[in-house]
Formats: sequence, structure tokens, C-alpha cells
Amino acid sequence: MKNLTEDLVWELYRELIPEVPDAHDCPVCREDVFVYALNRLQPHYVATLKGEVVSRLEMQIGQSHTDATVVMMDAFRFVAANPRCGRAPSPGT
Repeated sequence: MKNLTEDLVWELYRELIPEVPDAHDCPVCREDVFVYALNRLQPHYVATLKGEVVSRLEMQIGQSHTDATVVMMDAFRFVAANPRCGRAPSPGT
């Protein structure tokens, strides 16, 4: 059993982090971005390889990808404005 939403969030994190100037890539901020996003996105569990392949395709080209991207950008902004790692909040947020 696997939650494909976790994989999608990880892929989007790696894709988006270079594009977000206020993002801080320390372990604490990274986890906070993941937690923020995963708590706001629908989990998508699969149990078979066939189900995983079909679901991944649907998630990459469908509304799920767009929704997850929006949530990830919100997560980056929220964490930058409220860092728990000791870093000062980003002035642009």
C-alpha cells in the first residue's frame, strides 16, 4: 500500500524549490512544507502496480497536479513567513 500524494509532493518540492526565492531548504522547513501540503491534499492510496501506474498518469496530467502545485506554493509561503528553524521570517511574505 502506498500514498501517491506523498510522491507527488516530493517531486513538486524538488521541481519548485529553485523557483521560490524565500524558500529555506533546511530539514525543519522541508518537513514543514511537506506536512502543510499533505494535510491539505487528498491522499491517494494504491495497492497494486497497475493501480500505481494508472494513478500516477492521472495525477501527472490531471487536476490533482495543478491542485498540488498550488498547495505547495502556499506551503512555501507559509513556512517562509513562519519558520521554526530559527531563521528570521522572510520579509516578502
